[in-house]
Amino acid sequence: MNFTQFLLILKARAWVALLALGVTVATTLVVSLLLPKQYTATTTLVVDAKAKEPVTGALLPAQLLPGYLATQVDILTSQNVALKVVNGLKLADNPQVKADFMAATEGKGSIQNWLGELLIKNLEIEPSRESSVIRINFKGTDPQFAAIVSNAFAQAYIHTNLELKVEPARQTSAWYETKIKSLRTSLEEAQSKLSAYQRQHGLFASDERLDVETSRLAELSSQLVAAQSSTYDSASKQKQSGESLPDVMNSPVVQTLRADLARAEGKLSDLAERVGKNHPQYQSAKAEVDTLRAKLNNEISTATKGVSTTAKVAMEREGDLRASLSAQKSKVLQLKKQRDDLTVLLRDVENAQRAYDTALQRYHQTSLEAENTQTDVSILNPAVPPIEPSSPKIMLNTILAVFLGGLLGIGLAFLMEMIDRRVRSGEDVAAALGIPVLGELGRNRAKRRGLLSATRFKAAGAQA
Repeated sequence: MNFTQFLLILKARAWVALLALGVTVATTLVVSLLLPKQYTATTTLVVDAKAKEPVTGALLPAQLLPGYLATQVDILTSQNVALKVVNGLKLADNPQVKADFMAATEGKGSIQNWLGELLIKNLEIEPSRESSVIRINFKGTDPQFAAIVSNAFAQAYIHTNLELKVEPARQTSAWYETKIKSLRTSLEEAQSKLSAYQRQHGLFASDERLDVETSRLAELSSQLVAAQSSTYDSASKQKQSGESLPDVMNSPVVQTLRADLARAEGKLSDLAERVGKNHPQYQSAKAEVDTLRAKLNNEISTATKGVSTTAKVAMEREGDLRASLSAQKSKVLQLKKQRDDLTVLLRDVENAQRAYDTALQRYHQTSLEAENTQTDVSILNPAVPPIEPSSPKIMLNTILAVFLGGLLGIGLAFLMEMIDRRVRSGEDVAAALGIPVLGELGRNRAKRRGLLSATRFKAAGAQA
């Protein structure tokens, strides 16, 4: 079908298209005029996406998420916010509302939930794509009521938003309050154990006894080494003969006695050459020699016994020092063990104190957060009663009715043409008979002879 055939069909069926257009436009106008007028009140909110947490001063991480505004829209359209609006405006106390509820639900369910669902149906939330602005649109038949409900939704949303931030802080604060009690008990037990251990062993955090005992241990070790050297020297001396002992050789008494003995022996030798052995002078000199020799031997024996005694004393001192050193080692080890136990107890007290301080600090922080009354949402433009109704839009409806009525009329015209096909041009004849058209007469004459021409063409085509 070409454009000429399209125009010819529309011209032939113009009354059908015009009738459909007129009926559509008239029906739309009547319905638009009969529909009750709806007024839309708008409240504009601003969500501060760069708001800081008032207690810590940190950026709120939830506001940095891409779906933050979408979450706020879901909160605005939630039953929780709607119930706050219903309770805030006391809509459930209206007798007419109660009557409508009974008629609609026969008393089933809650009137607050029923009213909340009705309010949500007339609510429209428009978040901005490029900003943090949210528009709350509420539609109603009363402009004053629409503005009141729109502002009520804004206030209920702000209150709910604050609750969603404060309630977790309250729960956390309550948990920390309970936890602090157990942490305080643990800290007191750790401090009691530390104090009891210090009293039992006489230890203090700055006790210097370990250093003193360690120094004493080092001193005993040095003394033991010296005693071992002395014992070794004494043992070496004991292995030597009596006269060759250094103590004997270096003794002045022994040296004097040896000199006197040598003189006495020389005198005795002279007398033996001059007198006989029975001579009184000889006997006297011999007695002197014997006396000096006895004294010398006695002195040598005394010196030898002194060396043995010194060696015995050295060995006894070494044994005493060994015992003292062993006892001192045990004492130092015991002090170290006590100091290690004290360090563990001190560490337990420090850990308990640190945990208690951290929990206490967090408790104070959450307590402040629980008492927070600030929110990152503020009302930019409160709703005012609209002057012009938002619906029905008569002009827009009329334009749409003309467009849709025109399409409907064209469709009906073509539908009737398909049901009752007519020859309206030479192209129709050529398409119907499959033969070329030699010529066309005037339109009026063609109308009178259109049927005859079509019949002749069909006959000619049959003969061919």
